[in-house]
Amino acid sequence: MTLFTPRALPGILAAVASVLLAACGGGGGGVGETATNAPAPVSPPASAPAPAPTVQARIQAATATADSDTNDCAAIRPFYWEMGDRSVALAGGSVAYPGSGRGFTADTTITLASATKWLYAAYVVQRRAGQLEPFDTEMLTMRSGQVGFTGCRDGQTVDDCLAWQNNAAYDPAALGHFHYNGGHMLKHASLIGLGAMNGPLLAQEMHGVLGADLDFGMIQALPSGGATGTSAMYARFLRKLLSGELALGGQLGRSAACASVENCPGEALYSPGPAGQTWHYSLGHWVEDDPVAGDGSFSSAGAFGFYPWIDKDRSLYGVIAREAPQSGNVDGPGAGLTSARCGRLLRLAWQTATAR
Repeated sequence: MTLFTPRALPGILAAVASVLLAACGGGGGGVGETATNAPAPVSPPASAPAPAPTVQARIQAATATADSDTNDCAAIRPFYWEMGDRSVALAGGSVAYPGSGRGFTADTTITLASATKWLYAAYVVQRRAGQLEPFDTEMLTMRSGQVGFTGCRDGQTVDDCLAWQNNAAYDPAALGHFHYNGGHMLKHASLIGLGAMNGPLLAQEMHGVLGADLDFGMIQALPSGGATGTSAMYARFLRKLLSGELALGGQLGRSAACASVENCPGEALYSPGPAGQTWHYSLGHWVEDDPVAGDGSFSSAGAFGFYPWIDKDRSLYGVIAREAPQSGNVDGPGAGLTSARCGRLLRLAWQTATAR
């Protein structure tokens, strides 16, 4: 048995005190310091996310934007507009211009011009069951080197038009580079066996693949710009893309080429896209993805002002229909780019439920 001596007692008492301090959370903690075993501070509960705007609030915002006297929509009157989802139209209406004798409705037949390109690309993708050949992609994204197109004449077949003037001109140096031109799709139509078709026959062929409910006409055998139709018809087409009934709906934005000569020198040789913005061009449609002004939507504006689009999330479609005077080459987007500025405001109004 070991006995404690008086000389050892102070050390024993110090050791006992140290153990007691440790057990009580002491030892090293000064005034104002937090003990190591103190409970963690409780965070305030997270705020509940704001509820999404109601459809009615979105409709009201979009309608007020379309009817505004002071924004980019006022500049394109008169016009018809519509927005909807994969199943149905949700909003829309006719916007008149004071003193104008012409208005537009969902059933007004108009010249679609370059909005034909989206129809033709959808036809090709559907005909190929979604599996494009490399030359399909080159021609539908305008990188095939076919750069000489100037126009077609009424009554010509696809091959007649291709042989007219300089329409078949090919520049090997342009192969692989974006050059906005109707020759790409005209040559493509000839290569896949449509060369003997005039406008009505070409429309009939496309109806057989896209569906008889897309009852557009073709005033010229021009896959890049010869169609006429109504907003109601084109809205059905956009709903088919959104629903997946047409295979191109799942390939929007695929293989897109930079379409800005200013910002993609060497890749883009010619583009009528909006000045100062960098858009891309996919299978018969633009991708409005400029990092500053763009919202990522897919569209196919026409020279006379018709402007169809699908939003970046592939959940919403829209059309703006009008027919502005146009001179020169109608194979480009022309007045459709002016309509696009209104369309962008409508999308923003819908997204935020706030008039623009």
